Amino acid sequence: MKLDIRPMSRADLEAALIWARDEGWNPGLDDVGPFLAQDPSGFLMGWLGTVRVGCISVVKYGTDFAFLGLYIVHPAHRGKGYGKAIWDAGIASAQGRTIGLDGVPAQKENYAKSGFAFAYRSARWGGTLRGLVATRSYVRPVTPDELDAVAAFDRRHMPASRENFLAAWLAPSATRQTEGYFEDGRLRGYGTVRRCVTGWKIGPLFAETPAIAETLLSTLVTPAGTDPLFIDVPGPNTAAVEMMRRLGFTPAFETARMYLGPAPALPLEQVFGVTTLELG
Repeated sequence: MKLDIRPMSRADLEAALIWARDEGWNPGLDDVGPFLAQDPSGFLMGWLGTVRVGCISVVKYGTDFAFLGLYIVHPAHRGKGYGKAIWDAGIASAQGRTIGLDGVPAQKENYAKSGFAFAYRSARWGGTLRGLVATRSYVRPVTPDELDAVAAFDRRHMPASRENFLAAWLAPSATRQTEGYFEDGRLRGYGTVRRCVTGWKIGPLFAETPAIAETLLSTLVTPAGTDPLFIDVPGPNTAAVEMMRRLGFTPAFETARMYLGPAPALPLEQVFGVTTLELG
């Protein structure tokens, strides 16, 4: 039977995130809407007849950048070449763009065969914060009507603009909260905490200084209570790594940031938490 690869429906993406859950990737409970908002054509599912066998996302941001994630073949269909076909379709869908990914280090050589070059390591840190006092003097919830300010700040920390994603990400949600650090009316940092299959994830966490990042973090942890928290921290941000250790977080696993095409120049010293491993 011939493998059919086509864009995902909302139901397909929900199924793909269940696979991600089963792989231990711990997706958010309300990720589908924001993911699809950025690029509805960026999520591909491979089918054998009426059976889903594998998936990939290569979400496009503008004309120059895309991010690859959700590369999964269902365990019942591995070792049959379907993954490579889905991979090739995903790469082709973003032709002409630099493509980034966060992959497990063990797969670095495989990704390198497709032209991806290693940029740096990141780690997922986990822990339970207790006794961190929230400081509200400069921090307040971000509202959807502040999208322009958030998008402008976000663009300084991402290789391309992503207004469609942010509009959905900032929309009111029972499982997601975004806080901004405003000083003299200027946004100097922002972060999101969202409910996941297990605990909560913080990301993005972008801030001009470590002190601003920690102030944001002290407020972002509030919805989690005593639930576990997770944050994906770029290794080159040594201040962020030190902060994780000081707050009692421990690294759970590492990922390798790789790029196909020219690597973007980003202020990683201001990236304290990656938004998601699926969308960059």
